[in-house]
Amino acid sequence: MARFDDLSELLKQFVKNGPAGCGCAVAKDGKTLYQGYFGYADLEEKRPITEDTAYRLISMTKVVICTAALMLFERGKFLLNEPIYEYFPEYRDTQVFVREPGGSVHTIKSQGPMLIKHAFTMSVGMGFHFGDSPTEKEMARVKDELQKKYGKYDIVTEVKAMGSVPVQFHPGTHWQYGYGHDIIAGLIQLISGKTVGQFLQDEIFGPLGMEYTGYRYRDGNESRMASNYRKDKKGRMIKVPGLLDEFHHPDALYESGGAGLYSTVNDYLKFSQMLANGGSYNGKRIIGRKTIDLMRTNHLNEDQLKDFTGSYLAGYGYGLGVRTLMNPVQGHSNGSVGEFGWTGMLGTYVSIDPQEGFSVVYMHQMEPNMEEYHHLRVRAVVNGCL
Repeated sequence: MARFDDLSELLKQFVKNGPAGCGCAVAKDGKTLYQGYFGYADLEEKRPITEDTAYRLISMTKVVICTAALMLFERGKFLLNEPIYEYFPEYRDTQVFVREPGGSVHTIKSQGPMLIKHAFTMSVGMGFHFGDSPTEKEMARVKDELQKKYGKYDIVTEVKAMGSVPVQFHPGTHWQYGYGHDIIAGLIQLISGKTVGQFLQDEIFGPLGMEYTGYRYRDGNESRMASNYRKDKKGRMIKVPGLLDEFHHPDALYESGGAGLYSTVNDYLKFSQMLANGGSYNGKRIIGRKTIDLMRTNHLNEDQLKDFTGSYLAGYGYGLGVRTLMNPVQGHSNGSVGEFGWTGMLGTYVSIDPQEGFSVVYMHQMEPNMEEYHHLRVRAVVNGCL
């Protein structure tokens, strides 16, 4: 049986080889079992990683956003099988790019409407604006036009504008990591009448006591941030600007559904424990247990699961904004069926196991994040401690 001393030794070994520093916490049934903080938040300043260190969540923002949207689903504000055009009319006549064998590209009308469920499950057919496909190049053009027209703009403005973009495949037919959860964030703002950040503060962060989590810097939170490093081919750690830091400043408007939040290990542990224990934490109910079960159930069909591949994702399917463990043997995992979570591009990781009331949060800030090396080792050790 693993012990938490084994986890500490593992994390110490991590920082010997890069990342510069890391933090990890584990909890079960609402009680913290382990906290470990090693290395530096900033190498040049010799500022150590502590429980107060904040990290860019990047894509771990998605789990928060999808939880928030499902709270509105629980209140009858939308249905998963409703067309997105019921809320954003700009998506009524979705077009699909078709590439001919000779290389020419044209568009056809989609076989069916883009549904809200498709946005949750990353099957809308929209990747990222920095990609090379015709859809992604068109997304980049739209963002450039918005920038020129408005300078700063909010997520609803962008989601509406993206409705004109032809998608890469008929909605619901494939899985493709991309813009879906930004559409979900726009839906939250449209339905709630609040900015995404304010809704999260009122409905999740405030009730859970997540004081150091948000889109915007406040109360000196900027000084808590871990610096971002790029590991070069010789293993040297080179400090580089933090991704999306421009959207943390108080005068920013944009609040993405796919990235953009910062948090501490302890703050995110509270959120993960809420999801691990039926939607409640410290006497505060956030979401229903059955809705969490729906969230962590695989929603991909056989064809879509073929797109959701890679050794890091082995054994997992995809639910409503989260990976979910379907086959521990295929995943080489000592975790439970139905364990779920996600990862951030700079090295953040959450694993949530409702069967055990158990969750782990691990964070570092490094490019490349080397997620498979770090996260799956953490997963193996913490599950071994149960």
